[in-house]
This record gives sequence, C-alpha cells and structure tokens, in this order.
Amino acid sequence: MYNLKNFKSFFLKSVFGMIAITWIISFSACDFGNSESDVNWDTLSVTASAYNSLSYQGEGDANITAWGDTLKPGQKVIAVSRDLVRRGLDYDTRVKIEGFEGEFRVKDKMNARWKNKIDIYMGKDSQKARDFGRKKVEIYYVVEEEEPAE
Repeated sequence: MYNLKNFKSFFLKSVFGMIAITWIISFSACDFGNSESDVNWDTLSVTASAYNSLSYQGEGDANITAWGDTLKPGQKVIAVSRDLVRRGLDYDTRVKIEGFEGEFRVKDKMNARWKNKIDIYMGKDSQKARDFGRKKVEIYYVVEEEEPAE
C-alpha cells in the first residue's frame, strides 16, 4: 500500500530530477558568445595538396612549422601560401575544407614561391598524401571582425 510519505519522496525526487535535467540541457546548449551564428566565414577557391612531417620533404626539423608549432600525426593543420596570410588566413585561423570533416587550423606557412595554395597535413602517411594529389577546393575561413577605432 502506498503512503503519503513515500508519495512525497517520489514526487520531490521527480521534480528535482526534472529541474536538474532541464538545467543540464539548458547549460549544454549555452554557447557563451561563441555561436557559429556569431562567426563570419569567407570562401576562397585554392589549390590544395598534402604534406607530411618527414625529413626528406622539407628543410630543418620536419615536425616544426614555420610559426614554431610542433606537428603531431592526427592534427588537423594546414600550411598556407604567404599571399593567403595577407588575405586573412593568418596563424591559427579556423578553416573548413571542401571534402573534409571538421575544422583545420593554420599552423604553417609555405615558401614564398607558392600562390593561392594550401597544404593539408597528413602526419607521416606519405602514401595518403600522394593519393590526395593536387586539386582545386573551396575553403571557408573565419574572418575576424576589426574593432572600431575610438
């Protein structure tokens, strides 16, 4: 038989449980001002190829980027031609690449002879890089808003 004490306990646990679940759902949906709708993306058509952190593919330490970051297989990193740096694809810019999942970060820059080009980092898998080859792709990159002058 049910008694009032058990019912009150059940009711209070249920109510507090629903409040907790509602709070968790609300909190997880909170973006603290970093909503994708707050981000300005620009599009650019570039030539893409792939590179690896192998000593025979570059100068110096193959694991160190031109900006001094250490490359590790599995990172989503790209190198950009220096003309693209001047266009806004500066260090640590967020980039989405047509045909790839997720976001990449600009962590490396290429020799000055290259124009309108990105290199996608593929760890130490040189066969994967060769299979990718060279192709035209659309990239989407975050454009930072300039602060208004005072």
